[in-house]
Parts: sequence; C-alpha cells; structure tokens
Amino acid sequence: MKRCLFLSILLFLSACSGKEVSLPVNQNENEATEIIEEGDEPSSESELENYNESKEDNEENVLEEAKEKEGKEEKVTLVPYEGGVEHIFFHPLMAYPELSFSGPQAQGYNDWFVTVDEFNRTLEELYKHDFILVHLEDVYEKVDGKIKEKTLELPEGKKPLVISIDDVNYYKYMREQGNVHQLILDNDGRVATYSINPKGEEVISYENEIIPILDTFVDENPDFSYEGAKGVIALTGYEGVLGYRTDNLDSPHYEKEKEKAIAVVKRLKETGWTFGNHSYAHIDIGKATLERVKRDTKRWKEEVEIITGPTHLYFYPFGSRVKHGGEKFQYLAEEGYEVIAAVGPTTFTEVMDNVYTQDRRRIDGMALIEQPHLLTDLLDADYVVDRESRPERYFKEEK
Repeated sequence: MKRCLFLSILLFLSACSGKEVSLPVNQNENEATEIIEEGDEPSSESELENYNESKEDNEENVLEEAKEKEGKEEKVTLVPYEGGVEHIFFHPLMAYPELSFSGPQAQGYNDWFVTVDEFNRTLEELYKHDFILVHLEDVYEKVDGKIKEKTLELPEGKKPLVISIDDVNYYKYMREQGNVHQLILDNDGRVATYSINPKGEEVISYENEIIPILDTFVDENPDFSYEGAKGVIALTGYEGVLGYRTDNLDSPHYEKEKEKAIAVVKRLKETGWTFGNHSYAHIDIGKATLERVKRDTKRWKEEVEIITGPTHLYFYPFGSRVKHGGEKFQYLAEEGYEVIAAVGPTTFTEVMDNVYTQDRRRIDGMALIEQPHLLTDLLDADYVVDRESRPERYFKEEK
C-alpha cells in the first residue's frame, strides 16, 4: 500500500527524496504530495518517527531566524487602548469534513466545529477588521496581590483579540470522524499535523488545523500579532493531550508519549502559544459537586500540568459556569486560576473576587448559520460559512 506524506509548501513543489511529485485529486494546487513506495522507505521506522528525529538540531536555527526577523520589523507607535478585549474560541478544525458529516456525530460537527476554509476566511475577516492577537495573560495584572484589568498599549487603530482552542486532545471520535490525529514537529522544528485521510494514507500537513495555519498567517502578517501572541490551547486529559496517549500512566508507551508531547508543548510556547485547563474529564462544572471538581483538578495537575507546565487559565467545559464567589469558584481561585472563562453571546469581562472572569464568544457552525447577527463586529458570516463542505440539510430554506 502506498503511503502519502502531504507537505504544505507554498508557491513551489519539491520532493526531498528526488522522486517525482504529483498533485492528487482534491488537493490544493499549492500543496505538494510525496508518494513513498513501501520498498523505498529509508528504514523500518515510520515516517512519523523519522519526522521527529532531527528537531532538536534545528530548533536553534529556527529561533535565530525568528530573532533576526523581529529585528527587521518596522517599529510602530503604541498608544493606550481604551475598550474591551475580544475573546473568541474554536474547536479543532474539520480536516476531512466528508468524514465529519457522514458519521454518527454529524450534527455535533455542524453545530460546534468549523472547516479549514471557514477558519481561513475568519482570519481574513479579523485581519480586515483591524484585530491584533494579544496574550490573555497581558490583559490583566496583579498589584499587591489584587488582580485588575490592565491598559494595553497597541499599534494605533488595532483592537485586541484573544483566540483559544478547546479540546486539542484529538479524542478517539475526533480521529475517526474528520479531525487530525496529532500535533507533531517536523525536521525544522515547525509544528505540523499528522493524520490518516479517508483513503488510508498518512498525511503530514501545515494547512488543516488552527495552530499551523495561524502560525503561517502571523508569519505572513506580523501586524496581526502583538509581541508574538498566538492563542490559548485548552486541554482536558482523559484521552491524553495533543494526540498523545498520556492518560494511561501504566502503559509501556507512556514515557515515550509524554516525551513527545512535552517537545511539542515546548515548541508551541516558544512560538507564542499558551495553555489552559479545560478540566481533566470535560465535566459539567455547574452540576458537579465540589469534591468532584477537586478530584478533577487534582488529576489535571498530575497528568496534564506535568506536560504543559503551570497555568493560571481555566476554561469551563460545556459553556457551563459556577456562581461567582461560590465554593467551587473559590476553590479554583485558591488553586491559582486567575482567569476563569465561560461562554456567552458577547465577550464580557469583569474582575470578581480577585479573579479575571470572561465570557468567550464561540465561532462554530451554529454561530455562523443560526446566529450570524452576533458576529457582525468580527466577520461576515455569509462569506465565512463553507456551503461547499456543509450539507444542504443544515441550511434553512431561503424565503
């Protein structure tokens, strides 16, 4: 059986093996496909394993290039920004919507996910509306132990934006129904995705998930990011993290999986990404008991925090929330969570009980199709929505 390695390369085609390269059906013209026959494989190790072997040798070069680029960037005048900080969130992209919309969770995918094209168009719209990415940790400050909102200084005309991504764990159902399988590092230390497409071919890409897409967009449009900010990756832990099965501590593969995950996390942090707690078991915190919340948080710190490092950010699953000042809220604050965020129709921010609380706005199928009026300050939903990939049954008949 042939194995395909999809390498997203702009403007030109190349094959590292020197073999002929051809574009497959349904593949964008700016993507290259390297076809590797089984007999031509360089070793018995899988391509995915080989892809990670030399990353450490290249990280220093990548960092030097980033510093050189930063030094060449034109200096801009910063002015105090008076206004709110928008916070939008996504779930992992539907890399293969034909699988997402034909599986048992098709309705959920339509409601809560977006396609690759929809995310790319969203970035276009946000950039057109003069938004600029900022680190969530930079929108508040702690003075004498008290948390307060911080006045940002930004390039004139720019509006601050935080992007977060929930459930970047790649659960079993996700891997089977159209999401990518893992985040990996290529030989140059770049974050890419690994997946198996509907044809059963192994795919490594930079163009089918939020993280590498946003990395590229910021490279091409550096004024879309303030001080290198990208976004927040909100993780659970019950099926591992970032596609690595780190949830079974007794597995003989645990240490190797953890090591790979830590390497990816390290690179993500170096390139402007941060991490947040989305609960260990994706619990409905509004319905959970205090003891359940304590057990869940303890396990997240034992199994996820040892990979991501400490975080002060907590994002409620299910868009649920707890009473401000209540025992569950106070427990999370005592555990060091300085930002606690829920979900709402508009971004709402308030410092309560010495915690920076927020409502995040979701960008998904339901928002784009059913509630486009809530997004007009961010994007043109009619332009963004992917009618080619989403089945007609999900669109109301136009009168």
